[in-house]
Amino acid sequence: MTGKRGMTGKRGGGFTLIEMMVVMMVISMLLTIAVPRYLRSLARSKEAVLKQDLSALRESIDHFYGDTGKFPETLETLVEKRYLRSIPVDPIAKSAEKWVIILDDEPEDTGVKDVHSGAEGAGQNGVPYALW
Repeated sequence: MTGKRGMTGKRGGGFTLIEMMVVMMVISMLLTIAVPRYLRSLARSKEAVLKQDLSALRESIDHFYGDTGKFPETLETLVEKRYLRSIPVDPIAKSAEKWVIILDDEPEDTGVKDVHSGAEGAGQNGVPYALW
């Protein structure tokens, strides 16, 4: 006899096609559960970072106004005057250039009064990113 055979005469070393297909089906079912949860948690993380960045930008604008009595002309002014280390990257729009600047209404001070995200779409709470 060549090869290892049991009493039934079958080889005992590998998997059958049916066994492999069952394993693949179980893995695919697990992935259909896990991947959407992972993507939702990734979106929640990006939204949390966006809220933190907006908070830091707005706080820096407020500190600048409190110190100088006027709003900064640009977001770069906050970096130049060391109120921020750098302009944060919008995690949804994936760019530091996409921030939407809200200017002050006063004719003598037309600086940056507020900032919003320039990302398209809405958050998981249904509110558009542009209104955050």
